[in-house]
Amino acid sequence: MTNRENRDVSAWLAKSSSSSDLQLCVRGIPFNLNSERLASKSAKVSALLKENPHKDLSYFFRDIPSDAETFELVGRFCHGYELQMSTENVIPLACVAHYLGMTESHSSNNLLKKALTFFGQEVLNNWNETIKALRGGENIFQQALHIGLIDACCESIIAMAQVDPHLLGAPVRNPTCDDDSEDGDDGYRPNARRRLFDLDWQSEDLATLSLTLYEPIVHSMKQRGVPSEFLAASICEYAKRWIFPSTHHGNGNMSVYERKSLRDVIEAVEKLLPNDRGLLPCTFLFEMLRYAIAFEASCDCRNGFEIKIGKQLEEATVKDLLIPSQGYAKEEQYDIECLRRILKNYYSNYSSSQISGLFTVAELVDEFLAEVASDIDLKMGTFLSIADMSISASLGTQRNSDGLYRAIDIYLDKHRYLSELEKEEVCRVLDVHQMSPEACDHASKNERLPLRVVVQVLFVAQLQLRDTITKEMQISTEEDEAKVSCGEEQVMNEIKSMNNKVIELEREYHMMRKEIEHSCSLDNNNNNKVKKEGKISLWREMKRKFGCITTIHDCNCHHVKKKKKKVHPRYAK
Repeated sequence: MTNRENRDVSAWLAKSSSSSDLQLCVRGIPFNLNSERLASKSAKVSALLKENPHKDLSYFFRDIPSDAETFELVGRFCHGYELQMSTENVIPLACVAHYLGMTESHSSNNLLKKALTFFGQEVLNNWNETIKALRGGENIFQQALHIGLIDACCESIIAMAQVDPHLLGAPVRNPTCDDDSEDGDDGYRPNARRRLFDLDWQSEDLATLSLTLYEPIVHSMKQRGVPSEFLAASICEYAKRWIFPSTHHGNGNMSVYERKSLRDVIEAVEKLLPNDRGLLPCTFLFEMLRYAIAFEASCDCRNGFEIKIGKQLEEATVKDLLIPSQGYAKEEQYDIECLRRILKNYYSNYSSSQISGLFTVAELVDEFLAEVASDIDLKMGTFLSIADMSISASLGTQRNSDGLYRAIDIYLDKHRYLSELEKEEVCRVLDVHQMSPEACDHASKNERLPLRVVVQVLFVAQLQLRDTITKEMQISTEEDEAKVSCGEEQVMNEIKSMNNKVIELEREYHMMRKEIEHSCSLDNNNNNKVKKEGKISLWREMKRKFGCITTIHDCNCHHVKKKKKKVHPRYAK
């Protein structure tokens, strides 16, 4: 309400007043109220008028918990006008009514009862209305807290979030962790009816509340078992609303109060965030860490973010690791010690049986080293410190030194002013024996490397070449031996098969010989026909054994009997 409107309200109230007016000043706005009408509704005003009938009472109302708009509604109510109560003003009206003693014991159907009835019926158990009511009572937080309205709203919000966590917002999608949570059986699933009829319904965002209200509510939700993924989504939204926009214009022009308020929000966000891994993207955690460093948050706050980052460092990018240095000196562009602590947290909390995460982090540190190596102001000591971290990250992963060599090559290229001894000092962290043949070939022709390192690379290249030739010869010999062994085995199998056939033929030969001898021992007095039939039978048996089933008359290869030539009877004689 503008000042002109306030003056109009004050003038309207003055017209309705009698000679015994009560003059009050609320937030700089003067009000003239009829003392008798006000006393009929307010126990406090009635008592003060009895004790001080002729004294100015405005002094006793200097701390009234109300603004001009709310007090105007109170004045209208006392003068018998219809009360325009809403979700936004119900808590301020209840606080003023409680302050003035506008209770049922003093006057029936009084303002306090009306406000509390509206509060219970229209506000509580409704997510949107409860949040609106809380926002309306932020300016009189202590008074609303004193009479229990804040606690009632908080309890209602917490209970509704336990029943339907989606009121807090959808969980943040973390692509790197989607594979780990494909089961989805433990997640909250709203019933079909809610999904069908609430498509157009938009819930009020809990993140719109001030930190004084938001922090205790989320803390209680965390203790009462509201799913962590929904809490993390709400906290992430809160940070985006209260932290990120405030820092877009830079923090150099911020007042001390603004910096402190922002620091309080950053520290609260760190405390409220669940410790579960993968609830939020690693990029978001790095961004919060940068704000915590820039606004000089407490050590516990910064350590908390570093620990959370360390649990999912394999999800980070090189850009995430580029944390600028803070302080007056700012001798270094990047905060190397912060990176060292994050790596320490990662390895101390690493519990996965898979080595892929170690590979990913080792490659990440190599890429970070190559990125900062191009900085012309990067000191040699700092570069070597990061290189040592890269070597430590690669321990146990059996990785080659190609990434480290690439970073050294970039550093030497950007710092050509280094002496030969300084170049050798930079290259001392490089294990040429762990370089791939391709990297050795490149290094042997690299003019930026010191001569001693080039000689070492050439020596290693010769060793690699010798090992390669030896392995190829060994493989060739093994293949030849395998072929010879295979040929010998095939020949032996053929010989064995032939022996079996010879044995079988010898067995059949002996059987046939026995049959022939038995046939010859038959009685010689048998007639020729019988002999012939016996011989033919014997011959047929022999043919059967040799696989020939044709008769002597049917076989084309035997002698064919000639037919007699027919002669005409006329020439027969």
